[in-house]
Amino acid sequence: MINVSIVDEHPVFSEAIGALVSNTEDIKLISCHTNINELLLSIQDNLVHVAIVVVHSPQKKILEDIKVITYRYPKLKVLVLTIKVNEKFILKLIKVGAKGHLSSDTGRSEMLEAIYSLRNGYDFYAKTITNLLLNSYLHDKDNSNEKDLISQLSPRETEVLKLFAQGKTNKQIADKLFISIRTVETHKTNIMKKINIKTTVDLVKFAIKNNIIELD
Repeated sequence: MINVSIVDEHPVFSEAIGALVSNTEDIKLISCHTNINELLLSIQDNLVHVAIVVVHSPQKKILEDIKVITYRYPKLKVLVLTIKVNEKFILKLIKVGAKGHLSSDTGRSEMLEAIYSLRNGYDFYAKTITNLLLNSYLHDKDNSNEKDLISQLSPRETEVLKLFAQGKTNKQIADKLFISIRTVETHKTNIMKKINIKTTVDLVKFAIKNNIIELD
């Protein structure tokens, strides 16, 4: 069972999100809060695996709050859902500890996939943010030779890496390659081990640096 809490200053949004996730057998909505301080108090009495934090505007306080909660509870995964927030601020949310991002136009299936991914130890970013991450890391490209690392990847792993870096979800990759979602996750885990990378953000960066994917 995956325990989920929702943080949103507008209760009506919390109710809407709660309706999306609560009608699932293996997901339990534990609590809804209007701010992260309330969530911090609640966590002392309830085990929460994933916290969905809705961000309506780029405020410094939300960055500080997410940084605090991820530091105090490193096993808790924060999934941010942003509404009318600029790209620069989205990157800041990720840098302070958010392990997943969804845009305001996300659907139920994508939200559920994000929750499952975070619970299983994987980061999750909507396709809209993936291209942003690609662009943001271009200036970090260096001249280090990583060809030896690439050679350790099997053709299938390279294919999975390329599709992931293009913004495909686990389900989309599975459908395209005619494999299960669990197999896709296994490939990702093996890729990260082989190239010594710990986050999916760095996977995207690696793909760019080594010309596995190019921006349009």
